[in-house]
Amino acid sequence: MEWNWDHAYAVLPQLLKGLVITIEATIVASLIAYILGLAIAILKMSKSKVTRVSLYWITEFVRRTPILVQLYVVFYVLPDFGIFLEAFTCGVIVLGVHFSTYTSEVFRAGIENVSKGQWEAAKSLNYNPYQAWKHVILPQAIPPMIPPLANYLITMFKETPLLAFITVVELFRAADQYSNSYYTYLEPMTLVGAFFLIVSIPSAMLAMKLEKKYKQVKVA
Repeated sequence: MEWNWDHAYAVLPQLLKGLVITIEATIVASLIAYILGLAIAILKMSKSKVTRVSLYWITEFVRRTPILVQLYVVFYVLPDFGIFLEAFTCGVIVLGVHFSTYTSEVFRAGIENVSKGQWEAAKSLNYNPYQAWKHVILPQAIPPMIPPLANYLITMFKETPLLAFITVVELFRAADQYSNSYYTYLEPMTLVGAFFLIVSIPSAMLAMKLEKKYKQVKVA
């Protein structure tokens, strides 16, 4: 089998469109993962044992079951119960919720790294809980979290091909559609790998740079 530049040039526009969708899915899913992860981390610190235990088992269930199974359940099973979601919406929600169970641990570790003295300082300033979180705790807790959160962003980007199984025409599915139409796989799949490398390698280098920058950060 030899490389055919005609196939490479022909599939390129479809792959570029798929890459845009892949990046969009990654960004939206990561926002869900970060926001929901932070909420889970805060709720896990609740004084209510019921809340803590419930969240523990829910997050464990989501974390321990495969993303592909979750995608199939949400996209193909929920319609039987009258719940219909577009493929892209379903994909980013499932990815975001799944990875929120991981980012919540990052947030929890960062929050717990803030010394008790900072909580007491916020209390002495007569801050209510919202003001304490916003002005004292999170500004100190978030910087050390940036490297691991960046790594999860890269991981989510590499997991987006799973969305092809629920008909989202991201990068992998765009290549697969072309390959099945013209019975050629070398050029489309090679280019898919190249696109993932082009995006993920610089992202990984940035994550390493951030880790180096923030690894010495300690909260007083």
